[in-house]
Amino acid sequence: MAVISNVYVFLIIYLFCIISSFSLSETTASNATGFTANLIHRDSPISPLYNSNDNHFCRLRSSFYRSIMRANRFRPNSVSVKALQSDIVPGGGEYFMRISIGTPPVELLAIADTGSDLIWVQCQPCDLCYQQKSPIFDPRRSSSYREVSCGSRICNALNSEARVCTPRGSVKACGYSYSYGDHSFTDGLLATERFTLGSMNSSSVYLQPVAFGCGTRNGGTFDETGSGIIGLGGGSLSLISQLTTKISGKFSYCLVTISEESNNSTSKISFGIDMLVSDPDSVVSTPLVSKEPDTFYYLTLEAISVGNKRLSYKHSLNENVQEGNIIIDSGTTLTFLDSEFFNELESALEEAVEAERVSDPHGIFSICFRDEKDVNLPIITAHFTDADIELQPVNTFAKADKDLLCLTMIPSNGIAIFGNMAQTNFLIGYDIEKSSVSFMPTDCTKQS
Repeated sequence: MAVISNVYVFLIIYLFCIISSFSLSETTASNATGFTANLIHRDSPISPLYNSNDNHFCRLRSSFYRSIMRANRFRPNSVSVKALQSDIVPGGGEYFMRISIGTPPVELLAIADTGSDLIWVQCQPCDLCYQQKSPIFDPRRSSSYREVSCGSRICNALNSEARVCTPRGSVKACGYSYSYGDHSFTDGLLATERFTLGSMNSSSVYLQPVAFGCGTRNGGTFDETGSGIIGLGGGSLSLISQLTTKISGKFSYCLVTISEESNNSTSKISFGIDMLVSDPDSVVSTPLVSKEPDTFYYLTLEAISVGNKRLSYKHSLNENVQEGNIIIDSGTTLTFLDSEFFNELESALEEAVEAERVSDPHGIFSICFRDEKDVNLPIITAHFTDADIELQPVNTFAKADKDLLCLTMIPSNGIAIFGNMAQTNFLIGYDIEKSSVSFMPTDCTKQS
């Protein structure tokens, strides 16, 4: 689709908008059964790279272009499955975490990414490192740093195409080499280290040991405020998988709506049994589907309703709904749907919205309306297996310009993604042991 491939427009927007602002705040609680950390959206005023000269529409459009670039890295026809398993999406995501690693600890900011597995940070001595504002971690100064040997269980968890055995005296150390579609890269050694979630205070959560990539060659489009990535995907090297015993395979998050009014609020991510979504009166659950690559979290979208009109989500080549046909991802802003199905959705929305249909001058969205007073936008329901999720207009429409309301779902070929705008103001719980994802409508600004 033209929307998916419009990289040149993105580069123009990039020149006028600083789109790399991000940050993270600290862990808030810890106990034997769970702990919670704050997430701050990269476009929030709390972000250290927030540029007050950019207006809300500019920042919003930049996040839309980032999600289009990110979606291209999920596409199965753009990269082999094997390569995809050892890939990290450029830019990583929209939310970030504060971590400290080593003994004594070094505090860093890292991208929290449900679309990748490997945890990695920049490390000294750098053969080649991108500029970083915070101190670069030096493992030689940490008493808890341990290199991983080639052939070990942890090393074998790396995809074979990403694994490199490196001679280190009498043994071979486990090296890794990751590359990206935008020519960014990270290379280094796999190691274990003591990690701390949050700032260094009494509420910090200590995790030891954690396997991670100590990157000594890193470059490309990574931003100077970020030190690396915290992988929260389903693969064996992700933080979720490494903590599975401690957190009983459970984590949840509650994402605040990104708007001019709520940008100072923080989203939450919680780990452990106490953090499971469990209100029987308002929670619905849908099965997680096991597919390759196991990094991603797959759900089955059976239909979408516009008001009372239900549209079955079927692929043109198969009259049956395909199991595991959509990825739920916190790092992608927009929602991407099969292009042929999208044509049906477009017709249903034209009937439901009594407003003037207009074109998006920026070329991002397929469905836009003139933003007039008292525009009545419909409830759009996503019908997952065993779970109907009622999406409010704030989940499905965005004021893309002063007089422009656009549907934040766009057509795509080869990949479907349930993005973070659709997930805002839901407490979303992942139970890896039971293979399910739960949704509960929640005012995420009131989550503690």
